[in-house]
Amino acid sequence: MSRIGKNPISIPAGVTVEVNDTTVTVKGKLGQLSQDYTNVTVKVEEGQILVERSSDSKEQRAQHGLYRALISNMVVGVSEGFTKELELVGVGYRASNQGQKLDLALGFSHNIVLEVAPEVKLETISEKGKNPIVKLTSHDKQLLGLISAKIRGFRKPEPYKGKGVKFVGEVLRRKAGKSA
Repeated sequence: MSRIGKNPISIPAGVTVEVNDTTVTVKGKLGQLSQDYTNVTVKVEEGQILVERSSDSKEQRAQHGLYRALISNMVVGVSEGFTKELELVGVGYRASNQGQKLDLALGFSHNIVLEVAPEVKLETISEKGKNPIVKLTSHDKQLLGLISAKIRGFRKPEPYKGKGVKFVGEVLRRKAGKSA
């Protein structure tokens, strides 16, 4: 039995869960999310969501834990939300936003302008003497991870000086440079 898949998902107050033929829809104070599923059965009983499988085939075992994790992320997302913070490390690296447009100066000849999805709340923090921070908040964990990975991909942190776009709290593997 999948360790993750067999755990029930508790439904917090203010969250409603609807299970149709092959779709789970979760509504909460921060929004609504839905997920299609196959090869598993999803039941709502006594304030809990149970994900079960009918056989021990390799495909069903793999999807058992997957769909349980996806549904759990949906429940947490619509009730609490998710936040990712990216830090711009480097001289002259700047970030600003106007509405949903993120403007990044990352040492290239031109600034990078990225239109962020409306489901993601965008905020840039620039304090004197500190690295600029891009703060992304959303109820959809998959979309949030996709956008933050795209921003990080514009200038990944390099291992010698650590310059680039990194997640706040991310530990970088550093290398020693040439020794004289």
